[in-house]
Amino acid sequence: MPAGHSLVVVKPNTLNLLNSVSAPSLHPDADRCVVSVTRPDYDADAYVGQLWEVPLDNRSPRRLTRGFRDTAPRYSPDGTALAFLRADQGGKPQVFLAESRGGEPQQLTDQPLGVSGFEWSPDSRRLVLTARVPEEGRYGTVDGVSAGQEDPRLVSGFKYQMNGVGYIGDKRSHLFLLDVPALGEEPFVKPVGRAARSTEEDATSAFPALKQLTDSDADHSAPMFAADGSRILFSAALEPDSATSLRSDIYSIALDGSDRQRLTNFTDDLLSCGNPVHSEDGQWLYYLGSSLSSTGVDFVARNTALYVAPVSDPTQVQVLTDPETHDLGEVGEIVRAGKDSVLVFNRSRGAGDLRLVDSRGNMQTIADGGYVVTGAASVNGVVVAAYTDPATMGDVARIEGGSLTRLTDFSANLRSESTVIEPREETFTAPDGYPVHGWVLVPEGEGPHPVLLNIHGGPYAQYGWGYFDEAQVYAEAGYAVLMCNPRGAAGYGQEHGRVIREAMGTVDMQDVLAFLEGAVQKYDQLDGDRLGVMGGSYGGYLTAWLIANDHRFQGAVVERGFLDPESFIGSSDIGWFFSEAYTGSDPERVRAQSPYAHVDKVRTPTFVVHSEEDLRCPLEQAQRYYTALKRHGVDAEMLIFPGETHELSRSGTPWHRRQRFEHILRWWADKLPSKKNQPA
Repeated sequence: MPAGHSLVVVKPNTLNLLNSVSAPSLHPDADRCVVSVTRPDYDADAYVGQLWEVPLDNRSPRRLTRGFRDTAPRYSPDGTALAFLRADQGGKPQVFLAESRGGEPQQLTDQPLGVSGFEWSPDSRRLVLTARVPEEGRYGTVDGVSAGQEDPRLVSGFKYQMNGVGYIGDKRSHLFLLDVPALGEEPFVKPVGRAARSTEEDATSAFPALKQLTDSDADHSAPMFAADGSRILFSAALEPDSATSLRSDIYSIALDGSDRQRLTNFTDDLLSCGNPVHSEDGQWLYYLGSSLSSTGVDFVARNTALYVAPVSDPTQVQVLTDPETHDLGEVGEIVRAGKDSVLVFNRSRGAGDLRLVDSRGNMQTIADGGYVVTGAASVNGVVVAAYTDPATMGDVARIEGGSLTRLTDFSANLRSESTVIEPREETFTAPDGYPVHGWVLVPEGEGPHPVLLNIHGGPYAQYGWGYFDEAQVYAEAGYAVLMCNPRGAAGYGQEHGRVIREAMGTVDMQDVLAFLEGAVQKYDQLDGDRLGVMGGSYGGYLTAWLIANDHRFQGAVVERGFLDPESFIGSSDIGWFFSEAYTGSDPERVRAQSPYAHVDKVRTPTFVVHSEEDLRCPLEQAQRYYTALKRHGVDAEMLIFPGETHELSRSGTPWHRRQRFEHILRWWADKLPSKKNQPA
């Protein structure tokens, strides 16, 4: 952990002090970088933030912009300009341009659904943008036609909705090319009066013209200019078999959108490919990929690897990282770092390290410790990174000699209002001898403390060293918090994750219980007779499964759960492939792994929490499970959040996030009170 940090806890009413930091953009002079710093704001009930310039010479960071929400900063390759996304309160993000040292920015786009990303051309003259394009008559494109008055949607395939986006077939993500205006150009003045009448037929606009480059019925993402600027690389699922698989490919097109060329998937072992980038010398094409086998849907616990091919012959592809031991999918970015080298982000045992890899497969770990690197940039051997650890939601550091030198302290206000809790790394042994790795947070004060067993989602995800507001809030409320990565989780190799295929609720349940029992036995401060269990998504699944099979808990919180694999198939955005991949297709075996099918065994008081617009684990999963609990006489409540998706606990509106914590603490005060969290 970088020096100078203490460990902090946060209460629900200090969520607005949680500053998150974007990936940095490093100036070509390598003397400063820029990041966006955003936080939840209760007054606006939204996420606000600005851009900050961070010098690399120990001078203090300074705020560059003062927009409502400024994000995704990118210096131009020549260092003269800074482009970024700005969203007004209630508005959509648009591209803005300013001088690299700051100053009054100029708006460059006015896309009806906003811009999701952009990249500079090597000559600093153009931007390639990604933006969703609404069908005519939908999403407010025609005055007087509300959402409820739109035409019906005809669905003919599996992929028609996405959590957090909604319907996708009528607002595809496309690529656009924009010629960047000169920084000193005269600002646009909107004509009025006689001048307005005389220019009614002119195409005069406050914004530069955009050229749409793609029009296929698919989402196009991760655009990047070729090293020489002559073509654009991107990722999309455009092949015929992509409609019934998880396959995606890397393509390149000319700057006018013509001459599309596929650059990946030349064997029977299909890949999900993304994030293409050319090496600085223009000789190598790098991209990330995860194997789907020949079926195109074998995604369970498939680690993401780094692939490379000569630009001159992309069929000669090689995999540079071992997917069994390295997983580059959590951050999912590739950063140029030298003539033929790139930086990639690996997750392992709760950490997120940074690796330098060249075209021959030589790999060097340049940052590794009790933290998670979330973004990086490199210029002429200088590397800066954004990271999170138990002490900070996000900060910026320079990487030198394998260690982080912190350049910012965006969690200073949080620490000034918080106390100190340290997560303790532990490994306990399952009944079959398997090691179960995780963390224990013991609250301040004399024990024994009631215990909350937290279970993460995924299941192919991990708890780790990053700042986790959930654990902080519950520890501050007087609960010992246990978090582990059972079999099925990420960060410990593919076999660790794949072992629960068609065996959910078996060794994964054994592992979390073994971690609970090991922690209670080791720590006298933990009260083994006062236990609660909680989790979201897959964590909601395993919580519901535990309380059907184990009655030691005084209460449970089942949040946004995967609760009925059978109905999940027809209702979830990923149901068409996810459910059978994990539970199989044999009806009896599916029911043997289904919490809903075993709800009659539950005796534990259960709080069901869900969001109305959750398309990943749809609301019907919660409604049916809650109703079944009540019909079987279980003490149960259900909390439903309007307007929120599967991401409520991570990126929901600030007030809803606060209310969620308050309701969960209210539940625990009633079912499992601590010395600090008592019933009202």
